[in-house]
Amino acid sequence: MKLKLLPKFILSLGILGAILTIAVSLFSYQSSKGHLEEMYAQRIISGSKSVATLLDINDIRTIIGPGGEKSEAYSRVEQMLNRVKKDSNVTYLSLVVPDEDSVTFYVDACVEEMGDDPEGKLLYGTDVLYTDAANGEEDLQKYYQIWQLYAQNKGTEEPLVTDNRYGYNYTAVAPVLDEHGQAIAEIQYILDMQSVRDHLNSFLRNMLIISLLIITIALLIYMLGIEKIVIRPVKKLAHFTANIIQAGRFEKQKIVLHTGDEIEELGGAVNVMIEKLEEYIENLTAVTSEKERIGAELGVATHIQSSMLPCIFPAFPDRDEFDIYATMTPAKEVGGDFYDFFMVDDRHLAIVMADVSGKGVPAALFMVIGKTLIKDHTVPGRNLGEVFTEVNNILCESNDNGMFITAFEGVLDLVTGEFRYVNAGHEKPFIYRKGKGYEEYKTRAGFVLAGMENIKYKEQVIQLEAGDRIFQYTDGVTEATDMDKQLYGMDRLNSVLNLKCAECSPEETLRLVKADIDAFVGGADQFDDITMLCLEYVRKMEE
Repeated sequence: MKLKLLPKFILSLGILGAILTIAVSLFSYQSSKGHLEEMYAQRIISGSKSVATLLDINDIRTIIGPGGEKSEAYSRVEQMLNRVKKDSNVTYLSLVVPDEDSVTFYVDACVEEMGDDPEGKLLYGTDVLYTDAANGEEDLQKYYQIWQLYAQNKGTEEPLVTDNRYGYNYTAVAPVLDEHGQAIAEIQYILDMQSVRDHLNSFLRNMLIISLLIITIALLIYMLGIEKIVIRPVKKLAHFTANIIQAGRFEKQKIVLHTGDEIEELGGAVNVMIEKLEEYIENLTAVTSEKERIGAELGVATHIQSSMLPCIFPAFPDRDEFDIYATMTPAKEVGGDFYDFFMVDDRHLAIVMADVSGKGVPAALFMVIGKTLIKDHTVPGRNLGEVFTEVNNILCESNDNGMFITAFEGVLDLVTGEFRYVNAGHEKPFIYRKGKGYEEYKTRAGFVLAGMENIKYKEQVIQLEAGDRIFQYTDGVTEATDMDKQLYGMDRLNSVLNLKCAECSPEETLRLVKADIDAFVGGADQFDDITMLCLEYVRKMEE
């Protein structure tokens, strides 16, 4: 579902407002939390140390000695701790002696006015195991920490935070030291922090509500401004363009915007674009007409080119000494590849396979010249090297564009099976020997036609037997490319010829090879003409 511009602004600003609300509230919460925690931490640390300092060491020795709970010292210390507990609003205040696995309570302050339950007061000499008092392993380690500090005659420098069945508390301990600096007891000073936690949570909720209200009001005011200076002009521009599209005309269409910013510039750009579109449509009409004319002419050229190549099969229905088939698939409307086959005389069959450099109409025109020259100069009994030498010189005379042709021509003697050929820079043919399969024929190619004057070409000979075949092609076959820019290659061509085409007719051979190329290429574009010819020497001609 598409969203209009205004809902997008509202959604994005709403998200921004939520982020700002949360960020401001959390920052304020963390600041207040840090301040309160620091304040209460200093309070209980200084409070525990003050109480420990005020106690008389002799009173402490008496209290923790035999019968200490019945002594006047016990009464004095208890009264003092109760008074400190009440005046300082301390949750728990006790005189204790810790050891390795427990803590013994000697004086446990209890002030009923503060809501303390006398029945909950820990009696003199009550020994509480750490494992009984702790709520989990983490809590237990804090009791052991207190004991380790006591063993070193030290108290806590920072409060220990506990959150267990006794509540959410800050705990501080301060040792009572004798004349030699040895701890003989310690003050356990505990503040209940639940009210502080509740206050902070309430503060966070209030901050969220207040921040949300302030930011929402600010965003609403901002949205009203955005709607006026951005949304309305954009809507006007959108309606203007929609009306143009619906009407389908651009003449005398113009929009006027007075925003004094980029939107006004955009409106001016749209007006300029409309003027350019009017010119473009006029030019496009003329170009389209010209393109249609060129397309029609290219269609005629394609038809002319295809008609110039032998395309009626079987080509020689009255001859059973050989079977021949050829195809060309151009990369453009007209191609630069060409093939040809014709009877030089009654017993000699000529085949030609060539590839003109470049593509399109120039290559096609040069192809016509080359094809005509090769056929005209191929006469009975003439050395094919001389044919290419003469054709090459003629092509060089009028080759102002620097084009060239790779070409292969062969003439088969249908009586003897002798196959004379000449190669001007073209691909090496595949020769099929009956019962042995296809094999690339290793032959040395000469220089290309129209590349340089006075090149001497050499005729060579292959002896064919009945049942042998010649497969010739252009580089568009081996250089066909798939979507990953991989080439079809000679190995794949050799494989398909021997695995699929060993027992096939020339026509079936070309069909199978083309199908394999198409399967390899897939959806990739064809960049070069694909031309193939297959000749089978069926039987010897009787003289």
